[in-house]
Amino acid sequence: MQSIKITIQTKSENEDLKFAVDFKTTYRIPDKPYLCNGFTLGSHGKYFEDRTSTKNIQFPYGSYSGHFCLGIIYNRTDGTTIDEIKKYNIGELHSIASVVRNFQFFVAEKWKIASDKSGSGNTANIGSINNIDDILNENGMFTRLGESWFDDYWMNYNKIIVSDGQSGTKKITSLEDFVRYRKGDMSKIIPKNNKAP
Repeated sequence: MQSIKITIQTKSENEDLKFAVDFKTTYRIPDKPYLCNGFTLGSHGKYFEDRTSTKNIQFPYGSYSGHFCLGIIYNRTDGTTIDEIKKYNIGELHSIASVVRNFQFFVAEKWKIASDKSGSGNTANIGSINNIDDILNENGMFTRLGESWFDDYWMNYNKIIVSDGQSGTKKITSLEDFVRYRKGDMSKIIPKNNKAP
C-alpha cells in the first residue's frame, strides 16, 4: 500500500483554504470481491491531537479545511510472474504482464470512511472500513455521528479506562463502548458491513 500526502491550497474571498489529500491503494480480497484489504488513514498521535502544533511539519492539522483520501482499489492478477531483473526494450512494453487490473478510483473525506479499529497492526494508525460500496459512498462508522465524534474517539482511543463489569477494568477501543461512555445516540453508529450487497 502506498501513501503520498499533498496539500491543495485555494483562495476564498477572505482566506486561503487548504485541503490535505493522501493517496492510498488497496486490493480487493479474492474470495470476497466486495471487500478490500483496507488501509490506514493516518496517525492519531501528536499531529492529530495537537491541532495547532507546527513541530516537524509545514502546516498544523487544524489549518486544513478538510482531510481527504484519493484512492485506488484494484485486483491482483492471479498467476502472473515477472522477472524483476529482466530488461525490456520500448518495443516490448506490451509484453510485460500486469500484476494488477480492474482499477476503481475514489475520493472520500477520511472521517467518513474510518473504522473504529487501528490499521496495519499499528495502534497509532486509524484504520479504514473495508466494504467497497461503503467506501465509495462514504458510509463509514462515524458518518451519522459526525466529524466531532470521529475526532473525539480517535483522540481518546485506547486511553479511557472503564469497568469491564467483572471487577476489572478495560480501555475503550470500540465505537460502541465510546458512544455509550459519552452517553451519545447509539442508533447513529453505522456497523461495519462485511457482507456482499
